[in-house]
Amino acid sequence: MPIYMDIHNVPGVEALDLAEAHRKDMLIQDSYHCKCMTYWVDEARGVAFCLIEAPDKSVVEEMHKNAHGFIPNKIIEVKNEVVESFLGRIHDPEDAEISYNGLKVFRDTAFRILLVTDSIDPVLLRHSHGVGNANDLLKKLNIILRKELLFHAGREVEHTGSEFIASFSSASKAILCALAIQKNLSGPDRKLTGFKMGITAGNPVAKSDRLFGDSIQLARYLCTVAHNNGRIVVSSVVNELLTADQFARGRKTFIAFLPQDEIVLQALFRKLEENWQNPDFTVSAFCRSMSMSQSQLYRKTVALWNLSPNLLLKEFRLNKARELLKGHFNNISQTTFDSGFTSPSYFTKCFKKKFGLLPAVYLHSLK
Repeated sequence: MPIYMDIHNVPGVEALDLAEAHRKDMLIQDSYHCKCMTYWVDEARGVAFCLIEAPDKSVVEEMHKNAHGFIPNKIIEVKNEVVESFLGRIHDPEDAEISYNGLKVFRDTAFRILLVTDSIDPVLLRHSHGVGNANDLLKKLNIILRKELLFHAGREVEHTGSEFIASFSSASKAILCALAIQKNLSGPDRKLTGFKMGITAGNPVAKSDRLFGDSIQLARYLCTVAHNNGRIVVSSVVNELLTADQFARGRKTFIAFLPQDEIVLQALFRKLEENWQNPDFTVSAFCRSMSMSQSQLYRKTVALWNLSPNLLLKEFRLNKARELLKGHFNNISQTTFDSGFTSPSYFTKCFKKKFGLLPAVYLHSLK
């Protein structure tokens, strides 16, 4: 059966309340063909999360309604192994406190700090530096990442070749891990691999239908701002979690976002995500969608990426085109039009300029 995680927004919730609600769920779970696996509760933030094996989402909602009346605010389907990689468990903790009336009570929050790293597509790295040199460099990078992750009590969530996602229970551990990675990966190696780091924080269920999807997406956006200058980009939430002393020591190393800057960053990417396949989405349309003048948009994109809006849009489309080629092995003409370009020859020229090889060569290298 599928596994689901739900979120309950319950201001003022206490761990004992959740323990009792969990007990009530378990008393009737068989009637709904469910298995209530475990839960997380964050008293400070007033949220709770349940992990349940169930026939479908509606059954989860109905069971909660009849057990204790706490209706979930959102339910998403998850995989056991992914939940465990982020949160460290999929069952009740073995050392849970037993209350006077026999309830298992634990105050284990699902709030996590996420470190996301990004680097050059291995296919491009092998093309530009040779297979042997590229593989040695990637091996070195992976060794550093995993060594520091283990030392700083982080959990490896996902590694796709160019992206690495790790989960931490505290901001200080994530920051110390990032600093250690930065120290052990030389400047030249960072430049060759295009290595960048973004650190965010959040709960497993939010707007996205993917576990920690919102936090991961923001971290990816932050990575784009890092360029190749070696600085670690942290979200406003992570910045707030750091002590003044920690930030003082790393002020030359970090780029810390303010909440209002994050809103603009996310809005810019949202418009790009919505419109990149539309060839009629020009810089003028970009400005209108953001309710900005051309000069305002220009100042913002240059400040964030050192790119004009036109170049930002073009690079976004090219990166999407590369993903299309990598994911679906599309032909060049189809990829041209699917990524918002109107001329295969112009697309080929732009692709070669940005990535250093023709799209046909890239496509061949994937096979």
